[in-house]
Order: sequence, then structure tokens, then C-alpha cells
Amino acid sequence: MKTVILGAGAMGSVVGGALARAGQDVVFVDVSKETVESINSRGLIIQDKSGQRQTIDAAVTDQPGTVGPVDLIIVFVKCYHTEVAIRNAASMVTPDTTVLSLQNGWGNGAKIGKIVGPEKLLLGVSYHSATVLAPGHVLHAGQGPTFIGELDGKLSDRLACVAESFNAAGITVAPTSSILKEIWSKLALNAATLPTSASICLTAERLLSTVEMEQLMKELLKEVVAIAQAQQIPLDFDERWKAITDLLQKLAPDTKGSMLQDVEKKRRTEIDVINGAIVEAGHRLNIPTPYNNAMFWLMKALESSF
Repeated sequence: MKTVILGAGAMGSVVGGALARAGQDVVFVDVSKETVESINSRGLIIQDKSGQRQTIDAAVTDQPGTVGPVDLIIVFVKCYHTEVAIRNAASMVTPDTTVLSLQNGWGNGAKIGKIVGPEKLLLGVSYHSATVLAPGHVLHAGQGPTFIGELDGKLSDRLACVAESFNAAGITVAPTSSILKEIWSKLALNAATLPTSASICLTAERLLSTVEMEQLMKELLKEVVAIAQAQQIPLDFDERWKAITDLLQKLAPDTKGSMLQDVEKKRRTEIDVINGAIVEAGHRLNIPTPYNNAMFWLMKALESSF
């Protein structure tokens, strides 16, 4: 199976690197010439929490039109680059190509489906965490499960094939018939932890160090759970809070969430598809979301200062 990784950032590098290391046919596509040149010249470097490094010989290009038809496209680009990246990948897509979004937030799948057709789309979420240390050099800061599923909930043959590819590479994947629940479970994690960390430049593992920050994250989470339940998505506050705290306690020291990495590089964040998605749903469902509103406004104000 020929696989393209759209976006050789933190998570794209971790997943794509694992697939390539396992001997699978993988090509990275990234718009950053610095990243492409680094990987071409010295390989893709994946570093674990202990500091141990693995260098992976990986194919990479900034010219998507040169790749040719592929079996699987895994999308890791930032939400605001989704449409352009998918349109640029048009020459890779055949009637049998599957497109899997493992991006943050809510709304990327709809954008992809409008371009390639919803029948080609798989959705997923991953609880691995990673940080870009330098172009082509990534810290794999934490490991966790990955869930993928069909929009209609079917446990299809292609879903099993993609899961098998991941599992063979050491990325544990569970095909699920409830992918919307899994996406909203991850959205709850991101809404509670990413803007809180990014707004005051606090590394992820320190979010539980004060009662005040803990309370803020709980209030954000309560709103996400209320919005999900109003849409018949069965999230449970106690289960989600335990999952969030367990994950934060397992992270390596100085782990930086994706939004904090964006802030430090003075680039646009993904607040629109995270807390912004909660705010939008709150308006639509007539459910107040004052805490998510506040984080959305705060991050938008911060972005405007870049």
C-alpha cells in the first residue's frame, strides 16, 4: 500500500516515520523547503522521552504533483491549510484512494469530503503527542491509542486494511463504529488543555500544578460534554476528566502542545476548530459556552499580536 503523509510536522512525522521504519511505501509531502531539505539530507529524526534517537530514511517532497497515484493519504496539515493541501493532492487520488484525517479539531472531515467525495473519507484521532524540535527532528513525547472509523459506522474492509498497516508499524489502532464519539472525546481533551497551555506559555505536564488551572479546565470540559450530549454523542465528564489527567501525568517534561508550539512560532493556531467549534455548536444549540468563548477570544487576541 502506497501511503502519502500530508504534513511532515510533529504527528505526521511520528506516524509516517513508524510506517516507513516498518518498510512500508511512504512519501511525505510538506510545503516547508527547510523540512524537505533536512529530511533529504540527514533523514527523519524521531527522539523519544529518554533522548534516544532513531534516524529514518524517508522519501519527502514539496511537489505533490510528482508523487503519482496512491492508496492512502493521511492528512496532518493544520486545519486552515486543509482545502489547499487536498486540492494540491488531486493527482494522487484515484477511485480507490482512501483519505484519512488525523487532524485536530472538528470540521476537517467535511472540508475533505467536499473535495474528494465523502465515500473516500476515513476519520480518526490519535492520543500520541509530539513536538517539533527542528525541521525534520521530532520529539515523540507520549504514546496512546489511535481510533479510526467510517462516517457511517461500518467496520469495512478498507478500515481493517488501514488499521492493519498502522498496527504492523507499532502504532496501535482500534477500528471503531463510533468515530464521532472518539473525535469529540479528543476534542474535549484539546479544548481543555491546548488554549490553557498556549495562552500563558505553560508546558502541558504543568497544567495540573495549580488548583486555579485545574478548575478552568474542568469548566471548559463541562461545556464540551454538554454540547456533545445535546447532539446524542455520549461523553461522560468523569471519564473524560480522568483520561485528561492520566494523559497529562504521563507526558515527558517540557512537553508543548500543538497550540503552544504555534504561539511560540507566532503563527496562526487551530483555535477555530477546537474551542471555536464548541462556541459555534453552542450558538446553534442555544447552550451557553462562556468559558470556551473566553478562551476563543483570548487566543484570537493573542494571534492578532503576532
